Amino acid sequence: MIYSYRAEKTHKEQYAWNAKVESEDEYTQMILLTWVRYDEYIQQTMLISAMWNYQIDFNLIYSLLVHTQGKIDLIIAYLPMFETWKLQPNNIKKYENKKKEFIERRCCNHQINLLCIFIIEKKILRCNPIELAASVTVNSGLPFVKKNYNKNL
Repeated sequence: MIYSYRAEKTHKEQYAWNAKVESEDEYTQMILLTWVRYDEYIQQTMLISAMWNYQIDFNLIYSLLVHTQGKIDLIIAYLPMFETWKLQPNNIKKYENKKKEFIERRCCNHQINLLCIFIIEKKILRCNPIELAASVTVNSGLPFVKKNYNKNL
């Protein structure tokens, strides 16, 4: 196969990795390899989170970045609408009624599950909220764990 220079450059950009020495001693060195695009999304996640005083789930922001291909302006526009929607008791009740179905599909991030219900209700996407939550969970990877929340990275 023959690739053009442009295709090769795009391929290298899309699949580039960053290397960071995590720890080392006299005999070993632990190196963390991360995808460049992942690192960009992590930085953007922290930027958006800081704007919201770290009150929004990191994985929620990260998932939005992945699925909007890093369009921060779009995320900043939708987050206030979602947060307002989420405060309405009837919306939480809708989720509570479907919570077991989400969990059965391994959709355990309640904030992402709520976001998926919001997205479907607002007709941003047309699909089943549980299917959407499953897709978001699988495709985003949800890289943050509880210890990240305490450190604010």
